[in-house]
This record gives sequence, structure tokens and C-alpha cells, in this order.
Amino acid sequence: MMDRRAFIAAVTGGLHAAALAAEAQQVGRSFRMGILGNLPLTDAEGKHLWGGFIEELRALGYVEGQNLTIDYRFSEERYERLPELAAELVRLRVDAIIVPADQNALAAKQATQTIPIVMAGGGDPIAAGVVASLARPGGNVTGLSIVAPEIAGKQLELLKEMVPRLSRVGVFWNPGNPSTVKALRQGEIAARSLRVQLQAVRVGRPDDFEQAFAAMKRQHVVALLVPADGLFLLHRSRIANLATRNGLPAMYGLTGYVEAGGLVVYAPSLYDSFRRAAVYVDRILKGARPADLPIEQPTKFEFVINVKTARALGLTIPPSLLQRADQVIE
Repeated sequence: MMDRRAFIAAVTGGLHAAALAAEAQQVGRSFRMGILGNLPLTDAEGKHLWGGFIEELRALGYVEGQNLTIDYRFSEERYERLPELAAELVRLRVDAIIVPADQNALAAKQATQTIPIVMAGGGDPIAAGVVASLARPGGNVTGLSIVAPEIAGKQLELLKEMVPRLSRVGVFWNPGNPSTVKALRQGEIAARSLRVQLQAVRVGRPDDFEQAFAAMKRQHVVALLVPADGLFLLHRSRIANLATRNGLPAMYGLTGYVEAGGLVVYAPSLYDSFRRAAVYVDRILKGARPADLPIEQPTKFEFVINVKTARALGLTIPPSLLQRADQVIE
């Protein structure tokens, strides 16, 4: 039986080879693509992520205004709008729909069972009911997941190295995003072995953030874990500021937070995932069936520390952690 690493390597190698071959080919017709996103292009992180996807498409021979038209639809944190936005893209008869998360994929799948759907950074598509399995997705959805089973445990381990007396950690979860619920469950398993208690903190709307931090203060939470979620990412500066103001060292699930003033991130490279999604799109536009393309799991992780935020929190980061970091923001 092929182990997980060998399986991922085989899939990655096959997709990479297909991408290299595609670069030498001319696209013979024009395509129309739909992006069903959450972070708009006016958001710096949204522009960065979707920019990487579009840049990779260009490298593969697809150029907006020449042989490619892209229709953009963004929920801007209002997940309840996703079904309506997905239906709009279906009515436009796009050749493929690209989505950044499970809830977007689910909305798109409910709108169409025929148009290919490519996840640029999904959570747990099996738990969300989007695909049957990672190896054989079935149906019209495939792409990439940024969820790794060991991620919550690794994040808590690193947080404990930074805060040796770590005892009670708040964990954000969004009821509109099943991936954050799974992150909470995985965190609880890891927390038991680390003798850390987790406190679930429900955040489903922008108005919930202030109340969430007030609740953590009452519950004597001493650190915070923020998993990957579009709502959280859109308000990353606000969350980072609130965490620092309340004296809470926080570990985040996406790299965009540290640039916004967050303390530390250990996470899969979402930018890399968005670029890889273009390779899936290319293969599908050249005739591959989504049902036959295995969903790729993360292999590249980023560990980034913001020492300026650490100083503001009165934390001294151990030299061993700074040496292991992929990037240290001064």
C-alpha cells in the first residue's frame, strides 16, 4: 500500500509534469472562469492570493483579455450570500469555478453538478460533504486542501515553547465553517497530551470579536489559537490588535496575520496552494475529469514570528525558535 508521503509525491510530480508540458502549448480557444471567493481584490491578502493564482495561469498560457475571461464574486465575510453568488456564476456558463474554502465549494456544488469546481485551499472537504474521498473525489470537485491532521498539535507545541506556563488557550471557531470545528476537535486531542486546557470561543460575525476577547478575559485564557477561516482572515488586523491589547500571545492558521501584527504563524502555505490550483484548472480545461484528480494535501509549511509583537507582549522568544523560523519579522 502506498503511504501518504509517497501518494502526495506521486500526485505532485504528475501535476508538475503536466504543468511543464502545458507551458509549451498554445491554448486554442477562449475560456470563461468564475472565482467564488471571500477576500476581495481590494483586500491586500486577497489580492496577494488571487494574484498568485492568476500569475500561474498566465505562466500556463491563460491571459485575461486574450483567451481568458474571469468573473469575480466575493462574499466579503457574508457566507450566507455564497449560494446566490454561485448561482450567478452558473448562469454565466463558466468553464470552471475556483473556490478558496469548504463552504464556497459546497455552495458551488449545490449550484451545479456539471461545471468543474477547483478548491484553492479547502479545509476538510470530506467532513464538509464536498467529496467522497481525497484519492477519488468523485463528482465535479477537486483541488487542494490546507488541512493537515497534525497541524493543531504542532501549533500548540510551538505556542507552549513561547509561553512555558501555558495553561488555558482560547480557540476561535466559526459555526459557518466546518473546518474550524474540526480544528477545535483536533486541538482538544493535542491539548490533552500537552496538559493544556482549550476554551472554545464562538465567532460567527464581525460583531463577535470584542465580546470574544471579553469572554476570554473572564475565563482567564492566557493565549489564543486562530484557525484558518475567511472571516477571521478578513479581520486579521483587528484580531491581532485585540490580542496584543489584551496581552494574549496568539498562534494563527494563515501567514497573513503576522504581517498584520500577529505574533506567530505555523501553517501550510496558502499562497502556494492558490498557485497550485491553477495547475488543476489547466488540466481540467485540457480534458481531465475532476472526479479523477486526487485532492492534494499540504506539503509546504511556514513558520513565521513577529518579534516586534513579542516585545509588545513582554515575551522573550527562545533563540532555538527563532533559528527554526522560516521568517522573522522585526
